[in-house]
Amino acid sequence: MHVGVPKEIKNHEYRVGLVPSSVAELVRHGHVVTVERGAGVGAGLEDELYLAAGARLAATADEIFVTADMIVKVKEPLEAERRKLRRGQVLFTYLHLAPDPDQTKALLQSGVTAIAYETVTSPSGALPLLTPMSEIAGRLAPQVGARYLEREEGGRGVLLGGVPGVPPAEVVVLGAGVSGTHAATIALGMGATVTIVDRSGDALRRIAVQLPGARTLFSTHDALVQIVRRADLLVGAVLVPGAAAPKIVTREMVKTMKNGSVIVDIAIDQGGCCETSRPTTHSNPTYVEEGVIHYCVTNMPGSVARTSTFALNNATLPFVLALADKGWRRAIAEDPHLRNGLNVHDGRLTCRPVAEAQNLPYTAPDQLAA
Repeated sequence: MHVGVPKEIKNHEYRVGLVPSSVAELVRHGHVVTVERGAGVGAGLEDELYLAAGARLAATADEIFVTADMIVKVKEPLEAERRKLRRGQVLFTYLHLAPDPDQTKALLQSGVTAIAYETVTSPSGALPLLTPMSEIAGRLAPQVGARYLEREEGGRGVLLGGVPGVPPAEVVVLGAGVSGTHAATIALGMGATVTIVDRSGDALRRIAVQLPGARTLFSTHDALVQIVRRADLLVGAVLVPGAAAPKIVTREMVKTMKNGSVIVDIAIDQGGCCETSRPTTHSNPTYVEEGVIHYCVTNMPGSVARTSTFALNNATLPFVLALADKGWRRAIAEDPHLRNGLNVHDGRLTCRPVAEAQNLPYTAPDQLAA
């Protein structure tokens, strides 16, 4: 199979779909890999490293989209990239389609077979290709929040960990999943007072054992009303796999927050879990609504591109090899967990949560694997 790796074009996105060691694995399996020149530079991976691994180099992304059987990326294809996709081609990347009807429409029209990292599952029901980026986004959230709480950034002028005689910041984490757990871990390490909110009793019990310094709170509307107004930093880490994130924090709740407090909405890739959240970029990461600073960058892990790229490749490489060695149809037929990653094929939508979010017809991926 001919595997293509274009350079990411999303704002300040420095990750790359394959690292040189992953390229070398594909080449050892008999595949051809073409990488766009400069694709890995932002992650500290020079073109020479790809050549040494056996890759070919392409001067432009156009060369890759025209010739490659499978495109391996990091972020969803932007409009300029969508126009280059074609029927019969496999696209393997993060898609986050539920809150993005324009992208969904374009992928359906292209005829491409699109497999989304974020809906591939594991035997335990986890999301193995989303997990490493969720871990990184979670760990970044308190770091980002601490910065924007500083007065020169427009924040309240609160030190996250406080000092002797002055209380630390109140950090509220919505969601006790991967991102939320890692956000709470780092916030506690920085000395903040941390409360984790979730609707799963099992998740809250796990947090109580894993992070004994954190408070836990069962999520109800009334509980959210009370806890949101206390937060200096609110971290939104609510996830419904494949679906749009529920808007559990209303504008009325945000209005009750302190002026200069901060919301970091990690769930923004899936639309965000706050009614006041809207996507931002690394170039223009924040805005103020109701006196509260909102940080809603849709590719947070891109800011630590080297760490993120290697963490992502560690997770994706087995699936990339399966798709290349077997072809997508046999690969998903033999692996029901990879099959869950199939979102679009030849004009058909094959991810139920996306179909429900956008009120579109749904085709079960089992039918295509048969």
